[in-house]
Amino acid sequence: MSGKEQIARRIAREFRDGFYVNLGIGLPTLIAAYVPAGIEVVFQSENGMLGVGPPPVEENEDPDLINAGKQPVTELKGASFFASDESFAMIRGGHMDMSILGAMQVDERGSLANWTIPGKMVKGMGGAMDLVAGARRVVVAMEHTAKDGSPKIVAECTLPLTGVGVVHDIVTELGWIKVTPEGLVLTEIADGVDVDEVKRRTGARLIVSPELRAMG
Repeated sequence: MSGKEQIARRIAREFRDGFYVNLGIGLPTLIAAYVPAGIEVVFQSENGMLGVGPPPVEENEDPDLINAGKQPVTELKGASFFASDESFAMIRGGHMDMSILGAMQVDERGSLANWTIPGKMVKGMGGAMDLVAGARRVVVAMEHTAKDGSPKIVAECTLPLTGVGVVHDIVTELGWIKVTPEGLVLTEIADGVDVDEVKRRTGARLIVSPELRAMG
């Protein structure tokens, strides 16, 4: 099982029947394929869709059916479509039970940077600032370190912020980290990984829970 698949499977176990969930672009879109049997979860895309299904197989892609990141998606039975203003009214009104998105940096206060790197061209900040402010629970799903090996979990974000103190949980291929008033707490650890490795690859103080368990 790849690290990304492990992250997606683990986060999907947090869903409860009837949840409304916004999935960010990239890794979070994989989560739609792992909803536990016996429950109904409605995925929302901020470009105006409720009932987003798992990513399609390549030969079944519909170029007119995309998420906010312009990635092809499928539609589940009962899916609905609406204008962007209605979509953001749902988000800003606090109707999303969870928002799951990627990050460039998360710090020990739960602040998030995920929309731009200074000096690089971007198309815009997207809906992330609304999503982290309006959702009841914000989960970051990302690889633990950047491509150059530098930590993405840091003492303080140095990139432009998306939101201050908004993240509740961080999930990586190494484990599950909760953001608490006392700091970042490692509550679950991936198979084959030891605590020293997680600490070494984390750029912030990490508290190890006395009830640390396997992420599975």
